[in-house]
Formats: sequence, C-alpha cells, structure tokens
Amino acid sequence: MKLPSKLSTVAEWLQWLETLHSKKIDMSLGRLKAVIKMLPICSEHTTITVGGTNGKGSCIALLESIYLHAGFRVGVYTSPHLWHFNERIRFNGSNISDADLVDMFVAIDNARTDITLSYFEYATLAALVYFSSLKPDVVLLEVGLGGRLDAVNAVDADVSLIASVAIDHEEWLGKTREEIGYEKAGIMRVNKPGIVAERDCPKSVINYAQKVGALMKRVGHHYDCIPGEVTWNYEGANGVMEELPIPNFGGNEQLTNAAGCVAVVEASQSQLPVSHDALVMGLKNAQIKARSESRKINGVIWVFDVAHNPAAAEALSNFLENHPIKGKTIAILAVMADKDLKGILEPMLSKVDEWIFTHTGDERCATTESMQDVLPHNVSSTSFMNINMACEWARNQTSEGDRVLVYGSFYLVGPAMTAVGLYSSSS
Repeated sequence: MKLPSKLSTVAEWLQWLETLHSKKIDMSLGRLKAVIKMLPICSEHTTITVGGTNGKGSCIALLESIYLHAGFRVGVYTSPHLWHFNERIRFNGSNISDADLVDMFVAIDNARTDITLSYFEYATLAALVYFSSLKPDVVLLEVGLGGRLDAVNAVDADVSLIASVAIDHEEWLGKTREEIGYEKAGIMRVNKPGIVAERDCPKSVINYAQKVGALMKRVGHHYDCIPGEVTWNYEGANGVMEELPIPNFGGNEQLTNAAGCVAVVEASQSQLPVSHDALVMGLKNAQIKARSESRKINGVIWVFDVAHNPAAAEALSNFLENHPIKGKTIAILAVMADKDLKGILEPMLSKVDEWIFTHTGDERCATTESMQDVLPHNVSSTSFMNINMACEWARNQTSEGDRVLVYGSFYLVGPAMTAVGLYSSSS
C-alpha cells in the first residue's frame, strides 16, 4: 500500500500502519527478509530470541535487567504495549523517542519500494534499524505470534528461549500443543543453544531441535530450579547457584522463567560474561508491569494481570489462591473475541464474587454479552462499554479489605491502571 501523504508524527504513522494487513496476517518471511537487505541492519551483536505462549515478557524483563547490571548495552524489542507504542523498543532501559521512531518508519518506507509490510513487520524493522545505529552488545527479541514464521525470526538467534507452550492463537498456530510447539520451536538454530523452560515439553519441540541440530537444553533435564521459602537454587551445567532472589513480580511460574533466563546466561557466557553479583542484582531488580501486580488504593487491593488465555488464567488463579483476602473480589475482564472465553473465565470462578465485563474499544474485542453468556446463571455480573466507568463502579462497590482483579487484554489493563491513577497516559 502506498503511503497516503507525508506522515510527521508517531500517531499519524500508527494510524496508517493499523490499516495494513488488517484482514489477514501474512504468515511468511520472504517480504521482510527482502526489506532487511535494503536497510542498515547489522548483526554484530548477540541476539537472544524469546518465544512461548506465556512468560515471554517476564523473561525479556529478567534478561534485560541481568545484562544491564552486567554493564552491557542492551536493546529490547517486545510487544504489545500497555500505554505507548514506544514501550516496544528500548535501549539501555529507555524507550525510543517519538522523533527516532518516526525516522525509523521513514527509512523503512523509503527502503521497501513496492513491498507490502504489516504493522508488526514495520515495528520489528524499526527496532532492528534503531538498535543497529546504537551498536548494542545484546539484542533481546520477543516473538509476537508463534515463532517459525514470526517477523523476529527473520533474524537468526544466537540463543533462543521458549518460555512455555500452551493453547492460544489456534487459528494461526494449530489446535494442539504439538502443533503449537512446532511453531514455537521454529526460533531454534543449528548449533545454537535452544533453552526450553516448559516442563511438559511437546515432542514436536524436541523433534524440531533434533531436526535442525539445535543445542537444546530442557528444564528438568539439563538444568532446573529448586524453590525455597525466600530464595531458590539453580542447578545447571556448571553446578549449583544457591540463594538466588525470587522475581518480585508474578506468581510461582516466575521461578521457571527465571531458571530459563539463567540457562540463557549460562549458554551465552563466552560472548556475554555475567558475574554472579550481576546475575543476583539483575534477578532482584527486574521489573515488568501487569504480571499479578498488586497495588493498594484506599485500602482496596487492585491486581492487574494481562492473562488472556487459559494457561495464564490458571496461573493467575493460583496467585489469588496463594494470596487470600478477608473481603470480596470483583473482577473486570475484557479480551479479544478469538480467545477461549470459557477457559479464561473458569479458573477464576471460585475466586471471584462479582464480575464486570467491559470493552477496549477495539473492534476485535469480545462483546460484553458474549462474556456474560459464558458465566453460570447464578453468578453476579454487570457490564460497561467504557473502561473508566467499569473501574469507577468497582471503586464504588468495594471497601477496605476487598480486592479488584483487572485481567485480560493489554488494551484493558493499561487504560485501567491509568483510570485508577496509577500511571499517567501522557507519561
């Protein structure tokens, strides 16, 4: 699609990008690789690609923190965002500026000639061009969808990490864990370490690694984590690392994510040497928003989580189980229409007293009626088309000792955090 006119702001560019490939995701890498050859993209750094159904963002946050504490120059590409598109592209902990982002989009548009690109492909290329201009030591790439045919897989990973394999995006990846595992495994490369942090590893992942000659290391086989009360131990190729800090976000699943990240660090030690102190500080200080994030507002506990598939909802349910309260729990939910609504709701039914269904404003969002239809008839619920109104209603219905759970789509959780005054949408 030809650019309609000169675009000068990020908002204008994003509005245009959102019109591209809107009807169908083009699951191929040929166009992207052709454009990469036309752009000043270098590979003189270590590339770590992180895939998986859940846990990708957490692993990226942990690795970013570890390598920053080790003194490396770190580029990070992740998705989606909570508030601003710029969150997707970071260098040394800072988001890309609007001016630099526009420059990246202009460079891509000039280079692509008549080759069509999707929204996500533009974003991926913007990150790659931006990082190349800054000469990083390591670039962390988060897979957007699947792995084998995802845009980030146009770049060869020096180390890959698969955080988990669960059912999601069935339309594109398949309806079974074996089919989905095959797609996730596509980020592995010949003679390169491929870390798998999924304990129940599908055979398709193992078979793919063997087929391409990747150096696969699986949790529970080649490395492991041993949980303690306030710390945990890592068992790996070089022995045991004791009393490592537990990540300060999320639930118990974060130990497996953290162990996978330590395995990545171990596998990359010759290219990116990390001291024990840097590893400890990195694990201790890693931050990521909306992963079972609990905040107290006027005596009410608000929990924010971007769980939007059954496996993530199950993990969130376990978190709530391990953090009981005396009062009631109200849940605010919005997810995309292609999600497994029943699978996202059911793990939470015994933890939630009242439900609020709302809408993100995106045409892909599930209707409030479709979410209410999944609830048992004896469960109390209401609905609001406006996220701010949903949060205000929850505030009015709760008092000290109660809890409000906001979960589902990124495009619900970010605006909800803004609505209750935790983060400014302009910051």
